[in-house]
Amino acid sequence: MDTLLNDTITPTLIENVTYDELQIGSSAGFIRTVTRKDIAIFAALSGDVNPAHLDDEFAAASMFNGVVAHGMITAGFISTILGTMLPGPGAIYLSQSLRFCCPVKPGDRITVTVTVTAKDDEKKRVTLDCRCLNQDGTDVVVGTALVIAPVERIVRQRPDLPELQVLHQERHQALPRQSHTVPA
Repeated sequence: MDTLLNDTITPTLIENVTYDELQIGSSAGFIRTVTRKDIAIFAALSGDVNPAHLDDEFAAASMFNGVVAHGMITAGFISTILGTMLPGPGAIYLSQSLRFCCPVKPGDRITVTVTVTAKDDEKKRVTLDCRCLNQDGTDVVVGTALVIAPVERIVRQRPDLPELQVLHQERHQALPRQSHTVPA
């Protein structure tokens, strides 16, 4: 993540906000620049190889005039906040309703925020307003999420994630041909 909007978050830890600590208006967010690598990794992970996301020639002729990110990348950013910031670890994501307002293109800087709008004391459920804006302040995704908030404090080390590389298939197809030219 590029920038945390909530400067009380420790980058080496993930910690939750319990149901009792949550207030109407509590919010958290971060800023992330979407890259071609993000799009390629998401395509490989999800299997969504729609040419609107990966094929420059096809995408240039589309209504978007270029490659666009998968909508679920931005939805995933919302999930990041819910699972690691607000409410954070221990939250159970029950549902979401999202509207994709504007395409996200490689290089777009997305500000992702969630804000508590309602609490259900009996079920410990929290409704959150979810919003992703681009660098121009234009809404790209808006909606709501419903979660069960944790009732006990959880603080965990932020796990080290593996570095991912995008290796295009053509590169691997050349390896067998190259191996024939290597002396034994």
